[in-house]
Amino acid sequence: MAHRIGIDLGGTKIEIAMLDPAGQVALRRRTDTPPAYDGVIAAIAGLVKAAEAEKGVEASVGVGIPGVISPATGLVKNANSQILIGHALDQDLSAALSRSVRVENDANCFALSEATDGAGAGFRCVFGVILGTGCGGGIVVDGRVVTGRNHVAGEWGHTPLPWPREDEYPPPPHWCGHSGCLEMYLAGPGLAQSCGASSGAEVVRRAEAGDAAAVTALDRHADRLARGLAVVVNILDPDVIVLGGGVSNMAHLYERVPPLLAHYVFSDALTTQMVRNHHGDSSGVRGAAWLWPPGPGGE
Repeated sequence: MAHRIGIDLGGTKIEIAMLDPAGQVALRRRTDTPPAYDGVIAAIAGLVKAAEAEKGVEASVGVGIPGVISPATGLVKNANSQILIGHALDQDLSAALSRSVRVENDANCFALSEATDGAGAGFRCVFGVILGTGCGGGIVVDGRVVTGRNHVAGEWGHTPLPWPREDEYPPPPHWCGHSGCLEMYLAGPGLAQSCGASSGAEVVRRAEAGDAAAVTALDRHADRLARGLAVVVNILDPDVIVLGGGVSNMAHLYERVPPLLAHYVFSDALTTQMVRNHHGDSSGVRGAAWLWPPGPGGE
């Protein structure tokens, strides 16, 4: 199929985008996420069929979700959208649309989008980072998502903060059941909470106005981000790290983090680039569409 449809399935909204054969967005629509699982299936099927009818084409379908399909059970796991957990989402969507549907983690979709035709294009190994209300990661090598044997590759937000300081004990508990996960420190809510702000954007505004607590919070956040990414570089050694999510819009990160990262990485020199995403909020839905790569049958 020459056209590709990507679906970004979130907790509050469902977004659809159709890419034409040149990879350009030919259509985009969104709707609220229904409160029940059956409603989600019906909503996605309705969006796909309406998009295809409007453009007069049939398209491949890829879906990005805040979780993954478990290789062990074939059911959704690790999703912060509770209504998806325990369901065979890919099979149910395939049945509703009478075609094969590919479902992948939303952070993996982000990484794939940026590796295909975004800020990571032209690099062999791309590590995509989402810093928003949560903290996630995705790995793309040679244009393909690396999921791992247990489908948890890139789950960087659920690793502990490296090299913790004395004032970082005891580590805060996380919803996953462990303590000290990077998500607690690096995502927007954690940054805001660290200096009593309502959002990461407020922290930046206060820092620019000379608020000492906000300045300290941003410095501490940049150092923690560097520590977290250093472990990724030490293990994966990607060619480029692409940041996404609302926190990635903080311009100071691209100046402060690289020299800190070089300090923590186990190497005499660091040439890994850390860059801002190219496609912004569109990366998730574009990456879902690119789950079907170019070629006969999308293979």
